[in-house]
Amino acid sequence: MSILKSVAIFGGFTMVSRILGFARDILMAAVLGASALTDCFVVAFKLPNFFRRLFAEGAFSASFVPIFSITLEEGGQKKALQFAEESFTCLAAVLFLFVGLIEFFTPLLVYIMANGFTDDQEKFNLAVTLTRYTFPFILFVSLSSLLAGVLNSLGRFAETAAVPIILNMCLITSLMFGVHILETPAHMLSIAVSVAGFIQLVFLYWVCQKAGYRIKLRMPKLTPRVKKLLIIMAPAALGAGVIQLNLLLDMIIASHLPDASMSYLYYADRLNQLPVGVIGVALGTVLLPFLSRSIASGDEAQVMKSQNQAIELCLFFTIPAAVAFLVIPYDLVGGLFERSNFLPEATIQTSLTLAAYATGLPAYVLAKVFVTGYFARGDTKSPLKFAVVCLIINVSLNIILMQYFAHVGLAIATSISAWVNVLMLCSGLILRRHYAIKKDLIVRLLKFILCSLFMGAVLWFVQKQVHFLIKGENSQQTFGLIILIFSGISAYIIATFTIQAVKKEELRDLFSKG
Repeated sequence: MSILKSVAIFGGFTMVSRILGFARDILMAAVLGASALTDCFVVAFKLPNFFRRLFAEGAFSASFVPIFSITLEEGGQKKALQFAEESFTCLAAVLFLFVGLIEFFTPLLVYIMANGFTDDQEKFNLAVTLTRYTFPFILFVSLSSLLAGVLNSLGRFAETAAVPIILNMCLITSLMFGVHILETPAHMLSIAVSVAGFIQLVFLYWVCQKAGYRIKLRMPKLTPRVKKLLIIMAPAALGAGVIQLNLLLDMIIASHLPDASMSYLYYADRLNQLPVGVIGVALGTVLLPFLSRSIASGDEAQVMKSQNQAIELCLFFTIPAAVAFLVIPYDLVGGLFERSNFLPEATIQTSLTLAAYATGLPAYVLAKVFVTGYFARGDTKSPLKFAVVCLIINVSLNIILMQYFAHVGLAIATSISAWVNVLMLCSGLILRRHYAIKKDLIVRLLKFILCSLFMGAVLWFVQKQVHFLIKGENSQQTFGLIILIFSGISAYIIATFTIQAVKKEELRDLFSKG
């Protein structure tokens, strides 16, 4: 199966998950609004996700998948299964102890990571309670990530891409039917997070078993392969830790801003994460096993081809998405979220934040492509160095820009540091002769920009015609958004084929087998 066909499969399921995620956020905006209660849930939801990216999506996945792929290539299924079981057992033991410690020291964790809440004891206590409900999620989702790594190495991307759907379905169910069961809707939402994590783990374990990889628990033991995993994982963990520390400092700073600031950042980031999640996560997930196998077999030509395909696909989707978020942020936020407790002022502030995030949108996805080029070669130290530089830049800009732009300044700082990260990652690969920018790529980039600007002009014109619908009743809002989105997509596709930024025969080749 071609890399882009795999990305299409993964991205398709991710798109379904993101649509459900928007349904969840629309319900959440209606039930919780942009308020102190939402701020508490955002903290409780972000804290386990902060550590998830350390244990699961960050260091562990980046280290586990290449070693598992090579073991499978050289030693066969039996050796690969044994390595998976050793890793699963060690990860489970560490996470079980870690979750227990965090449950005991939750007040200290919330104090450190959202110390702005200490000015309001009721708000602080609620954040502590909700965090205790959500934190078991880290145990379940990290173990699920290992199982997903096994399946991805086998070229099975559909099941792993479908897993986030479970989380969104659980949260939607809790918002629809559980809002009056506990003290607040946020309590039920927080419990639903951990329940979803458990269901995800059971589902992926069943899929692995059907694929011939029944993971059995062993006594935790530092075998040679596990030691190798830890050696590679150490700098990757530090790198992921720096990135997450970056996000953590954003949250700490935001906690000192007025109420609802975290909510504005959260809702804007949810929209911004649609293309990042569908394209960026799909590219990073699919590209890693592809590059690992090509590098292991010494096929550098295939490595270069895969990287260029991934970059072109990234730019094809993210440039128009960024332009759309810059041209019609108010209509998107208002049409999706402005109802019940989500007031017009929240729409304005969230729209400004979304536009700021959008300036860095291509960089967020490109970083996932370029960093894979390092991880597939077992180089986890270079991304760590780059991440430290970006951390310093981001924190410095946060402190400066928040004085003038409040929460919007935090989004601007995030975008700037993302572009710096991409420049360093790309330059590093070029200097090592692991990547070269081709003339064809530059031509494609210019064409994508031209098509996106045309699309932006069309969106601006159509927005003027349907703005009254966006401000109308729910059914009118939905209809107005559909017109806007359809107009933008149509204009972009027509433009790309008109100036041959993408050719029909190329699409057939890219998504064919082989």
